[in-house]
Amino acid sequence: MPKRQLKNCRAIITGASGGIGWQLAEQLARQQVQLVVNARRSERLDELAHSIRNQGGTCIPFPGDITEPDVRQRLLETCTRELGGIDILINNAGIGAMGRFEDANQERLRQIFEVNFFAIAEMTRIAIPALREGVDPLVVNISSVLGHRAAPLKSEYCASKFALHGLSDALRAELAPTGIEVLLVSPSTTDSEFFDHSIEDTTGKDWKKGGAMSAQKVAAKTVRGMINRRHEIILTFGGRIIVWLDRLLPGIANKLVARFGQ
Repeated sequence: MPKRQLKNCRAIITGASGGIGWQLAEQLARQQVQLVVNARRSERLDELAHSIRNQGGTCIPFPGDITEPDVRQRLLETCTRELGGIDILINNAGIGAMGRFEDANQERLRQIFEVNFFAIAEMTRIAIPALREGVDPLVVNISSVLGHRAAPLKSEYCASKFALHGLSDALRAELAPTGIEVLLVSPSTTDSEFFDHSIEDTTGKDWKKGGAMSAQKVAAKTVRGMINRRHEIILTFGGRIIVWLDRLLPGIANKLVARFGQ
């Protein structure tokens, strides 16, 4: 199958005010993708849109909380009205929390699932009819290697990413007859604002220690996966090792994660 041509594609990116989302917007704009970008921080979206427009690209900022049904609907309507349709939906918005599950409350669990799973599921659901009318349509779900192998102290986050993994696999098969492809992207620890904006951290750990992949590199690998029509990509060698270890020798993986993961 030929590689996907991104030039003149029309795309929505959620969670675009920083980190991976910001880098995806900049790199896709260089591929001449027309963008509608969403996040809660309007001033950051305006800055991103201004930067892309100054380089000759098309970028429409749409601030709002993606967990709100009205925001999701108006985001899609803005893309179809201003750009004439949608070809790519990139579900990137996400939040996390760190701490022991038994010490948290149900609000932490529900808040994480609202952003990391329910908002993505419902954004995808309402976009499917418009994507069917698009050119070479694609859904990109930014997940995590923790959606393949869970780790302690991030139980709610892991659970939400496992749910997203399952949804992505199911939709990939379900949507295949329509021509809509689904790409699941699973980074490891990324050097971004993710930990700064976590809703809670009761661990006292330094989660931003060395070894994290840059958001720019995550975005570059994601764009490459889109062009090459990949269905799933695990972005680091270490991530692939732990995933395969979990599949082939789960007992050993459990012991390693229990010993070194907290």
